[in-house]
Amino acid sequence: MSTFQGAIVAVVTPFKDGRVDEQGLKDLVEFHIENGTHGIVPCGTTGESATLDFNEHKRVIELTVETVDGRVPVIAGTGANNTLEAIELTESAKASGADAVLSVVPYYNRPSQDGLYEHFKAITEAVDIPMFLYNVPSRTVANMMPETVARCAGLKNVIGIKEATGSLNQVSEVIRVCPNDFIVLSGDDFTAMPTVLIGGKGVISVTSNVFPRAMADMMEAALAGDLARANEIHYRLFPLMGAMFCYPSPAPAKKGLQLMGKIQSGEVRLPMVQMDDASTETLKKAMSAVGLV
Repeated sequence: MSTFQGAIVAVVTPFKDGRVDEQGLKDLVEFHIENGTHGIVPCGTTGESATLDFNEHKRVIELTVETVDGRVPVIAGTGANNTLEAIELTESAKASGADAVLSVVPYYNRPSQDGLYEHFKAITEAVDIPMFLYNVPSRTVANMMPETVARCAGLKNVIGIKEATGSLNQVSEVIRVCPNDFIVLSGDDFTAMPTVLIGGKGVISVTSNVFPRAMADMMEAALAGDLARANEIHYRLFPLMGAMFCYPSPAPAKKGLQLMGKIQSGEVRLPMVQMDDASTETLKKAMSAVGLV
């Protein structure tokens, strides 16, 4: 396998009494490596990067890199809607030894396509580290168009994208217009398998938090062209993938890990709140169906 492919987990940041649970995070990293996860993304959306302060953000990346110790790639979430902040976080991730960074389309500001290009260009000029773009218009409002992705693919260090539009049409267009070695990763579990079948290389996954082995198996099967096995796993996991978003993420992933005894608390930070009873039942049912609880 190439370095950045397969099932890459957007790992949660466990909290205990309002603070980052460092031992909990280390234990999660070990759980993922033992269960075949192909890479780890600390401080992504699922890692609640939006509510970590700068010191916490840098520490979570540093601790993840230390714990992984070169066993799988670490792609550190370092995006921001302020280009100078994104540069600072990217510099810190490089200093911590991350293998690459994941930089989200600037949210809230609603930049133009030219603004997006200039944002990523400024980061690549400031810090020499491989970078994945991250397009998730459901959260950022701005949709980075395939032509802009192709333009960014010409920048030094931009090696791929986490494409989370949920649109196979857009994924196909990105693959069509970008260089052959540009790495396209699905940003949605439900499009992970089909994305690989049309030329993508894997997924940055929420579902991998609770079922890393099955997601890794699905991606390995898809990458090997074993459509029957990839399909079987996709449909077996499909209700669980939905349950991961039956309440604002990452509350379901954290509750799931708590139910499995992998973290002490399902605690999330405001403005996120823990799941209500009805959503928790939906999650438990989906986890039970695949033998997780």
